[in-house]
Amino acid sequence: MAKPIKSYIPEGSDPVIEKFINSMMKDGKKSTARAIFWDAMGIIKTRTKDAPLDVFNKALLNVTPLVEVRPRRVGGSVYQVPVEVNPKRQQALATRWIINAARDRKGTPMANRLALELLDASSDLGNAFKKKQDVLRMAQANKAFAHLAK
Repeated sequence: MAKPIKSYIPEGSDPVIEKFINSMMKDGKKSTARAIFWDAMGIIKTRTKDAPLDVFNKALLNVTPLVEVRPRRVGGSVYQVPVEVNPKRQQALATRWIINAARDRKGTPMANRLALELLDASSDLGNAFKKKQDVLRMAQANKAFAHLAK
């Protein structure tokens, strides 16, 4: 396991970054999750001219959903009702989708997979961005049931 690249770690880390690292953590191994994240930032730094944290923020922004569908039971039928997503859930969904998309890529170390997924998401590509598009398409398809929202 490579050591985390200390030069990219800002003083008093951003709460969004800390939340992302906590979401990525498995079995309470926070130092491993942190090392993977900062290694991914190092890989992004070598592959692009942009600042790695700017790429990370742009990726999160591009994957953040604005609407989602929630099942609502009305008169024995279940309708998929489009609803707006509150900001905390937007961040949680975006984080989860990026991490899951990175985990689904196989064959390379997690830091490489995370870096590639962040680069793809920042340029409107990749599985996490596709997931956002699928959720949006589902909400648009069920727009007729919007009046059933609470």
